[in-house]
Amino acid sequence: MLERVLLLTLLASFLIAVLLSPIFIPFLRRLKFGQSIREEGPKSHQKKSGTPTMGGIVIVLTVLVTTIFISTRFLSFSQEILLLLLVTVGFGVVGFLDDFIKVVLKRNLGLTSKQKLAGQLVIAILFYFGLIQMDFSTEIHVPATNFSIDLGWLYLPLVIVMLVGASNAVNLTDGLDGLLAGTGAIAFGAFAVLAWHTGYIDVSIFSAAIVGSVLGFLVYNAHPAKVFMGDTGSLALGGAIAAIAIMTKMEILLILIGGVFVIETLSVIIQVISFKTRGKRIFKMSPLHHHYELSGWSEWRVVVTFWFVGMVFAVLGIYLEVWL
Repeated sequence: MLERVLLLTLLASFLIAVLLSPIFIPFLRRLKFGQSIREEGPKSHQKKSGTPTMGGIVIVLTVLVTTIFISTRFLSFSQEILLLLLVTVGFGVVGFLDDFIKVVLKRNLGLTSKQKLAGQLVIAILFYFGLIQMDFSTEIHVPATNFSIDLGWLYLPLVIVMLVGASNAVNLTDGLDGLLAGTGAIAFGAFAVLAWHTGYIDVSIFSAAIVGSVLGFLVYNAHPAKVFMGDTGSLALGGAIAAIAIMTKMEILLILIGGVFVIETLSVIIQVISFKTRGKRIFKMSPLHHHYELSGWSEWRVVVTFWFVGMVFAVLGIYLEVWL
């Protein structure tokens, strides 16, 4: 029964996203919500200017509708589901404001870093206090070992770092057609499997809803993209995957399953440090996917390669948690 519910969640969210996107894309185009391409980016991206953005609205709405329907119809609308939706919608709203300022107000950088951080902090703190109300364990477990440590009040800064860090890392990965949608589907799929295996059924259902929504969105986001998810989608997905890792007590495993997002972030950090300390760049451009573009790889080749790497990380993560 529960396996059918999981499959139904995946299929329902996929179909909703596939059906909603053709409605939203012309709507976004009429409102002139087109992406502005940064001049310092790869020259080949200039032709993407004007492509409708803020398509992440479709992802967030799909996850919201599917999760609420499935959980109330077949399970129960638990506090875990409420907190996961709080983070997803909350970070999505921060991303929406960022996109709106970029596209409508024509400020290419969107929200200031302080404004964006403030919004992320508020949501992370609300999420933490929601966990505390559930008498949530503040222990973290090292995968493939019997070692765990209780962080106590230090769990709050961990929650903040994970939510803020993951949302920004996922946001950096959203730079090529289908790159984030594909790697995101793989990472959330891994957590859906792990949550199911460890008995977090509600979390597994929520993860499956995200997998279906991003795969449905990928139908229109694959190269050449008809729509971009924007910060509305990327921040929502980043917050969601961190919240799932926390809820399932797989905080450390997030680093492995989200390995592509970690590598993309590290490439930016390394590039900045190298340039500021030595005046030299390690990569032709960061995040890392742009380096491969400028090295002569086609956009599709970069995307498929990153999907494959993401799949390897996902399989390793499942192996560590299930079989070791």
